[in-house]
Amino acid sequence: MPIARPHTTLLAVMLVTLIGTAGIALPYPVLAPLFLEGPTSELTGFMGLPPKLLLGILLALFPLGLLLGSSVVGALSDQFGRRRTLVCTLLLAAAGYGFSALALSRENYLLFAVARFVTGLCEGNIAIARAMAADLHPAIERTRALSLAMACSYAGWLLGPLGGGYLAASGADFVFWAGGLASTTCALLAQLLMPADKPAVSSGGSLIRLVHAQNSLALWREPAVCALALFNLLFTLGVNAFYEFYPFWLVEKFGFQAHQIAWNTVIVTGVMIATSVLAVPAIKRRLGAEPAVFKGAVGLGILLLLLPWTDVAGAYAMFALIGVGIATVNGIFPAIMSERFAEFGQGRVMGLLTANFCLTSTLIALLGSGVALLGSQWTLMLGGLLCIAGAVWFAHLEHAPAKWSEKVEAQ
Repeated sequence: MPIARPHTTLLAVMLVTLIGTAGIALPYPVLAPLFLEGPTSELTGFMGLPPKLLLGILLALFPLGLLLGSSVVGALSDQFGRRRTLVCTLLLAAAGYGFSALALSRENYLLFAVARFVTGLCEGNIAIARAMAADLHPAIERTRALSLAMACSYAGWLLGPLGGGYLAASGADFVFWAGGLASTTCALLAQLLMPADKPAVSSGGSLIRLVHAQNSLALWREPAVCALALFNLLFTLGVNAFYEFYPFWLVEKFGFQAHQIAWNTVIVTGVMIATSVLAVPAIKRRLGAEPAVFKGAVGLGILLLLLPWTDVAGAYAMFALIGVGIATVNGIFPAIMSERFAEFGQGRVMGLLTANFCLTSTLIALLGSGVALLGSQWTLMLGGLLCIAGAVWFAHLEHAPAKWSEKVEAQ
C-alpha cells in the first residue's frame, strides 16, 4: 500500500536519522578525557578499578545494546507499526540519556553503565528509519531513499562529535542532556511527520516469543539471506577496520595530531555524503545494482591495500576515493536486500544490516588490535583483503542464478 505524502515521510526519515545519529555520537569526545585525564572520583575510580578498564566497559556496553536492539526493534516495527515503535524507542532513548546525565552528576558508575546499555538498546531504532525509507518504493526509488538516509547518517557521525566537543565545555552531563533533547526532538518529528500506523497485528503469542522468533538475527537461518548477509559481514569487517584503525596509522606514519586526523575524517565523510546524495542512483543506473556493489567492494579493498604505501598528499586523495567506495556499496546493497527479501519484513532486513555493522565493529576491534601490534598498516591491509573476499563471494552468488532460485523457492 503506497504511503501518503512520501516526500514528507522521507524528510522525516532524514531528519530523524541525522539528529538521532548526531545524538549517538555526541558523547564520543567526552568519555575518554573524563576517565583518562579528569580527576579521580567515585565515577572514574569505581571499586578501585583502573579508569581505562572502566572506560572500556562503558565503550563496550553501548554497542552491545545497539547490537541487541537493532536485531529486535526493526522486527517489532514490522509487527506493531513503524511510527509507534520508533516514537516509543526514541522516548526511551531520551530517558536513557537523562539517566546518564544524572549518573554523571551524582558520580554513580553503575547507573551510568546501565543507562548507556539501555540507551544502546533503544538506539537500534536506526533500523526502523531505514525500513521506512525502503517502504517508500515505488513513490521514491528505493536506492534513492536509502542513499539519502545514509547521507544523513554520515552527516550525524560528523556533526555529533563536533557538537559534543563544544558542549563538553559546559560539563559532561550537559552533553547527555543534549543527547536526550535530540532524541525527544526526533520523537516529536516522527509523530508529526511520519504516516500513521495500521492497527497492530496480533502476534498470536507473547512479546518474548515474538522477539525470539522474529528478531533480525534469526534471518541467518534463511539460506538465501545468509548468503548475502555473509557478504555484508565481510565487507563491514573491512570498512570497520578502516574506520577504527586509520587514526592509529595516521599517528604512526605521519605523527598527525588530533586536528589533522579530524580533517581526514571530514574528507572521507564529506565525500560519502556527496556520493550518497548525488552519485549513487546514477551509478546504479549506469552499472546495475549488483555490478556496482561488486566493483565498489573490490575498489575499496584495493584502496585499503594501497593506502599504507602513500605519502601525506596521496593519503588525502585516497581518503576521498575510499569515501566513494563505502558510500556506493552502503547506498546500493541495502536496496538489494530490501528488494529480494521484502517478504521477511523491511524492519527485520534493515535490522540485520545494522546488527551486522555493530557486530563487526566489535569483532574487528578485537582482531585488529592484535594485528596492529605488528603495525597499524597491517590492520588496514587486512580490511582490504576482507572487502575483496566479500566481493569474490558476492560475485560467486551472482553467477549462480540456478542456486539462487532454488534457495528462494525453498523458502
